Amino acid sequence: MAVFTTFTTHDVRFPTSRHLDGSDAMNLDPDYSAAYVVLGTDAADGLAGHGFAFTIGRGNDVQAAAIDALAGHLLGRDVDAALADMGATYRLFVDDSQLRWLGPEKGVIHMAVSAVVNALWDLRARRAGQPLWEHLAGLSPAELVSLVDFRYLSDALTPAEALAILEAAAPGRARRRDLLLERGYPAYTTTPGWLGYSDEKLVRLAKEAVRDGYRQIKLKVGGDVADDVRRMRLAREAVGPDVRIAVDANQRWDVAQAIDWVGQLTPFDPWWVEEPTSPDDVLGHAAIREGIAPVQVATGEHVQNRIVFKQMLQTGALDVLQIDAARVGGVNENIAILLLAAKFGVPVCPHAGGVGLCELVQHLAMFDFVAVSGSTEDRVIEYVDHLHEHFLDPVRIVDGHYLAPRAPGFSAQMDPAAVERFTYPGGAEWRAVAPAEPALPAGR
Repeated sequence: MAVFTTFTTHDVRFPTSRHLDGSDAMNLDPDYSAAYVVLGTDAADGLAGHGFAFTIGRGNDVQAAAIDALAGHLLGRDVDAALADMGATYRLFVDDSQLRWLGPEKGVIHMAVSAVVNALWDLRARRAGQPLWEHLAGLSPAELVSLVDFRYLSDALTPAEALAILEAAAPGRARRRDLLLERGYPAYTTTPGWLGYSDEKLVRLAKEAVRDGYRQIKLKVGGDVADDVRRMRLAREAVGPDVRIAVDANQRWDVAQAIDWVGQLTPFDPWWVEEPTSPDDVLGHAAIREGIAPVQVATGEHVQNRIVFKQMLQTGALDVLQIDAARVGGVNENIAILLLAAKFGVPVCPHAGGVGLCELVQHLAMFDFVAVSGSTEDRVIEYVDHLHEHFLDPVRIVDGHYLAPRAPGFSAQMDPAAVERFTYPGGAEWRAVAPAEPALPAGR
């Protein structure tokens, strides 16, 4: 019997604030970071599982500590048994009553669950010799339903309804898999739109995006309305009338402010406005959606769990649902959210960027296409050209499309040299600069 023998976390931080990569109206100087976990076993195959939670700098050590708090649920446990019933294994972490108190099912502890659950799925797919999207898409409808925690969902989605959605999609799986391998999955790019970039850089990158085959770009907004109007005008002139431009406020506005601000951008035909207000404000999103139509409302990267997504769908609060691979409780909870979106007929356009989020979320979107929604209409995966070189199986983009991963696993493994170089604070990249952490107050 093989058991889990090691559970190793790393505080990995990249100094993206130096060039304002990732900057927006709420997050002015992020240092994109990963609380990275590696699960080792004593199995003869020598395979490990890799996962992480994405943060933006300070607090990444807190996130790593939260991941460490879950180690006792795995170390010494039978590997085959844990991986064979990932529904039960997921609930093992979520139902830890003492750790659950810190959420429940939200925040740092839930992101820790995501990192560990995703690492387990990475290991399971590696052992199967398949990329995760293909591994998931090969499971039977009943097996997929068994992965979902329907607690708090059954008033909107029952196990029987979920099974019916998956069974309806099953006959076309093989054809859609072949289409995916042939043409990939549509992408859009946020690379031109960071708020800290100059107008010249915005225009240059927007034109490059169109030349590279993207049919949608995204701009960060919410700092100053006159600046946003100017930048939106420049972007529209750069890409022409037929390329979609989404805008992203990163939770910057109150409800009335959001309606007014988006109204001033409507002459430039924004496709959607993303995170216009607090991610917890379900009714606020619904009011904004009514107030800015036909501009669409998109949100999800900071939505805490399947329950909040359920309420947004029930109240008609969003037009575009944006899953995040590492915010909610990992693969299992994201499958629940994909099934909810399918039940309500809402397209899913995943959030990516960050550290490794593109690498992860491509698998979930591709699984959704093959086994759940069966569609890529009005569906795109976000792409940001940051930090992919630090992963052993980085995303591949051709003509504005994600190419389907072929290597076994969840594409989550980081280059060991990058982990060593960017580990905070002892890695070579950080030893060269003064520590960024503020001093803690002296004890009494």
